[in-house]
Amino acid sequence: MNGKRVLVTGGAGFIGSNLANYLAADNEVIALDDGYLGTPDNLDDSVEFVEASVLDDDLPVDVDVVFHLAALSSLQMHEDDPQRGARVNVEGFVNTVEQARQEGCETVVYATTSSIYGSRTEPSPEDMPVAVNTGYEASKLARERYGEYFANYHDMNVAGLRFFSVYQGYGGAEEHKGEYANVIAQFADDMANGEPPVLYGDGEQTRDFTHVDDIVRGIELAADHELTGIYNLGTGDAYSFNTVVEMLNDELGTDIDPEYVENPIPEDVYVHDTCADYSKINDATGWEPQITFEEGIEQVCAQYK
Repeated sequence: MNGKRVLVTGGAGFIGSNLANYLAADNEVIALDDGYLGTPDNLDDSVEFVEASVLDDDLPVDVDVVFHLAALSSLQMHEDDPQRGARVNVEGFVNTVEQARQEGCETVVYATTSSIYGSRTEPSPEDMPVAVNTGYEASKLARERYGEYFANYHDMNVAGLRFFSVYQGYGGAEEHKGEYANVIAQFADDMANGEPPVLYGDGEQTRDFTHVDDIVRGIELAADHELTGIYNLGTGDAYSFNTVVEMLNDELGTDIDPEYVENPIPEDVYVHDTCADYSKINDATGWEPQITFEEGIEQVCAQYK
């Protein structure tokens, strides 16, 4: 992408700031964030920061592309305040896209979730049946349906990306998320400081951990190719939490055993395993993950050495 004017909502957050900083090298980038899960400290000086909510009127949507990443992004946030979760994740999406449409923007790329696949050890394709067990998942599936509406009724390019366990580590833009950061970042920070990482259950749950740099490339390609529909962004490989701890111990030069605790999330809601089938976006754009998990672990641990 080059020479475009773009809006990144949730632009001061973890993924949003990585995207905004990356795109700002060759584009005019506006990062919009209300500060709840993001901080402008994550942004380079070349990015224009606007403190606002996606629920506001008069958003800065006179742009070529909208990257809509703003969301309340955890199960507990939605259980604590379901109404607010729906307003931000669903109404905020509709409000942003409709304002952009009225300004002539035709391309939207937005974040949905891989959680709606449920627990699967086999790669999950986009066309498999999905289900909703939490308010967070319900809000993201509603977002997908509204994306379909804008594509079908208004003939826009609207791509929804189902991210799989995005990580970077506290050395990047993830530290401000604290308890909401990816488990890799939390585990690494605990272990580097001599504390045992806390694992739910037996630690054998698995995730398709995807480095944020690969996610950012996928988001950009979805816009460049003016994609419409739903696409997975994940590696197709999954690692257990126990394996993550072993790899962190090796990289940090530590020997710390995890602390196993009872899972506070009900078993019928907890997503035990995830794994992406990324063949659809690979066919459409050529995207594939470039950062191996071993390389990602090295990057996460680098700040502690």
